[in-house]
Amino acid sequence: MIQDIISVGRLVEARRRALRGGTWFRVLDRVERAIIGLTIKCVDRIRSPVLARIVTATLIKLRLATESQVRRMVRTLGRSMAQKVSRIARGWGNRSARQWAEDRGFIQFLAILEINASPAFRHNRAGRGLL
Repeated sequence: MIQDIISVGRLVEARRRALRGGTWFRVLDRVERAIIGLTIKCVDRIRSPVLARIVTATLIKLRLATESQVRRMVRTLGRSMAQKVSRIARGWGNRSARQWAEDRGFIQFLAILEINASPAFRHNRAGRGLL
């Protein structure tokens, strides 16, 4: 059950990271902050499915707010690119290509390739940057 996954220690750690990173007040409203704070103070283990859903949604909100550009690209663009490349390679007869769509290293590789190919990075190669 979802209630068993969320520990008070995990909530404390999430709050600490959010406070240090500046996302606690920027991302969460007063009610969400109060729910997390009261859960930490008053509960040893979350038993209520409703409370577990609210706390989980809040933790996801914090995690997405602190996600780096690379992680976001891996999660969104990298996965879809890996599925597309896998589908094309399977169409060419490569049977092992089915695993590519789920290979985290390959997904991350494609996402980083896309980040480096973006216009924000291309101007450096055009003569003004490092290369």
